[in-house]
Amino acid sequence: MKKKFLNKLKKEKKLELVEPSEDICNSYAEKSANCLKSAKLLSQNNLYENSIGMSYYTMYNLLVALLFRAGIKCKNHGGSILLLKLLFKENKLHKLISDAKKERIDKQYYVTTEKDEITKEITEELLNNTEDFVLRMKVVIRNLNNDSIDKLRKNFEIV
Repeated sequence: MKKKFLNKLKKEKKLELVEPSEDICNSYAEKSANCLKSAKLLSQNNLYENSIGMSYYTMYNLLVALLFRAGIKCKNHGGSILLLKLLFKENKLHKLISDAKKERIDKQYYVTTEKDEITKEITEELLNNTEDFVLRMKVVIRNLNNDSIDKLRKNFEIV
């Protein structure tokens, strides 16, 4: 089912190989860092739901950075997250960003009746997970070299 989804994205030209780009990678990494600053500021000002969204986008932008570093362009959040697991074999990172995405969708699109204390706890936990994600993801990006990128691009064809 997962591979079928990725193949559908490929057919729709929403998932494709592009030229690997360190510049685009760095731009998305910077965007990610700015989202993290925003998430922290929003949390400090008790804007928990907004902070949750920015925490997710911190992770997502760094994931996009990784993909562009490897020369993969994906115009779908779910597809990008799935590639983290299937292509990069990063199960822990996949879980962190998947959980953050669920939380963001829940807080962005639905009204909640939970008390602010619960939302505050969720926000703080998500911020901790986001910082963990950022540290781990930076190592993954840093460890990419021409050989590993070539291998990923070959495996992209069969995923």
